[in-house]
Amino acid sequence: MAFSSTRRDFLQQVGMASLVSLGVTPPRFLARAAENSASTSADGRVLVMIQLAGGNDGLNTLIPHGDDAYYRARPGIAIPKNQVLRINDRLGLHPRLNGLKELYDEGKLAIVQGVGYPTPDRSHFRSMDIWQSAQPQNDNPRDGWLGRGLEWQLDREPAKAEGLTLGTDKLPLAFVSGRISVPTLRRLEDFQLVDGKGPESLRKLKRETLDRMVDLSSQDSASGGELDFLRRATATAFRNADRLKSLSTKYQPAAEYPDTSLASRLKLIAQMIVAELPARMYFVSLDGFDTHAQQEGGHAALLGELGGAIRAFEQDLAGHGASQRVMLSTFSEFGRRVAENGSLGTDHGAASMLFTMIPGNAGISKNAGTPGKAGLFGTHPSLTNLDDGDLTYSTDFRSVYASLLRWLEIPAEP
Repeated sequence: MAFSSTRRDFLQQVGMASLVSLGVTPPRFLARAAENSASTSADGRVLVMIQLAGGNDGLNTLIPHGDDAYYRARPGIAIPKNQVLRINDRLGLHPRLNGLKELYDEGKLAIVQGVGYPTPDRSHFRSMDIWQSAQPQNDNPRDGWLGRGLEWQLDREPAKAEGLTLGTDKLPLAFVSGRISVPTLRRLEDFQLVDGKGPESLRKLKRETLDRMVDLSSQDSASGGELDFLRRATATAFRNADRLKSLSTKYQPAAEYPDTSLASRLKLIAQMIVAELPARMYFVSLDGFDTHAQQEGGHAALLGELGGAIRAFEQDLAGHGASQRVMLSTFSEFGRRVAENGSLGTDHGAASMLFTMIPGNAGISKNAGTPGKAGLFGTHPSLTNLDDGDLTYSTDFRSVYASLLRWLEIPAEP
């Protein structure tokens, strides 16, 4: 539950806010994990969202190598036909996406084409608000689609109403909610107990005091006062810090992760999933996709980071027997224009594509815009029948979100 301002003030007044470097109290899902390590059943479903921030160029990601119009529109940045990782005679993946091509060939990856929304906006900020709120008609969204999903869960199964954002201090709009506070975490080490500075004797005394508070918290109390609240909060922080420290040092990944920032975040998510921490939704971002100039090298590096990280993540989960309950999906605020610009880059466009890592027996409805199994889905946009130079969409991104929510057993909004 959300803390009252009185309780926040109380914690600060007694100097306990420094106990946990993440804030005055641990994230709710970690608190619940400390109280009940079985909060998430072994088959509990988890959704991981990866934002490709900046506007990913879908045409150089899923490449229409069989369409001469692609090569005419992009004489300087088109991917040569002999380098494309072919899916069929018309389409293929960027050569740096070999990890995703392997997943596709193994029946574990869905590719959704022509994804967008009506009357697209080319502003980064506005379009990202639209994608994260799933409310194109709302000029000032106050909550996000994941946040609303967690609110629905809170009213029915509070133990499952948990999420986490990794790699940033800023909560994405997708997780904003009027009733649930979703924590952000840069790295696992940021969540730890802090016993302060000073002589060893003083730090030992602080630790003993914390131990005593943990012992007291296990005793029943009906007073409901601030002291009891403080005891419970302290005990929760204490137990979770120790558990996460153990998680960080003892976890043995079942795959070799690349040395990239996205891979490190997905590795941390894998650790939490394998440890059965009850977060159901995770959000991470990979930045740098606003490729206005000299796109070729930078975009290739980003796609290599994306593909390598997702491939290792899937292998790690599979090695721990957890891949069947995890779904991962990408999104970006818009695609790029069909024609390259004068700086060997691409400018803001409209429709694009996305990837979804599909677990076995995902049970996703094709009618909802996302495949029920791995493969290529949707209609690839025409490269000649354009909307003011932009690709037109055929799959509304909200139908993809609806399928992801249904897979989590959360009903999609009408």
